[in-house]
Amino acid sequence: MKVPRDISHDEIVIGMLKADPDFANEYLATALEEADLPGGQFALLAALRHIAEAQGMSAVAARAGIPRESLYRALSPKGNPTIKTFLAVVRGAGLHLAVSREPLVA
Repeated sequence: MKVPRDISHDEIVIGMLKADPDFANEYLATALEEADLPGGQFALLAALRHIAEAQGMSAVAARAGIPRESLYRALSPKGNPTIKTFLAVVRGAGLHLAVSREPLVA
């Protein structure tokens, strides 16, 4: 009997995104909402990387108009994409960002 190998968190999330592409909407929206929390920017970058991996990095890179190697580098755990790259990847993944007003705290 074969013992199943451990499955990483990343692999599980990518599998969920492949199984339900609409999950990307909620996943990225939640990551954006939590981006100002400790570790939030790292989580936002990871979410965008997971979405790109689920759709195929080459395909997302082509739709974003950036070289595949640049996409891998920008979305790596040590990556620091420019806003231009970030927005291109979001669009390349078939998503868009929306802004809403929060009540101001006096």
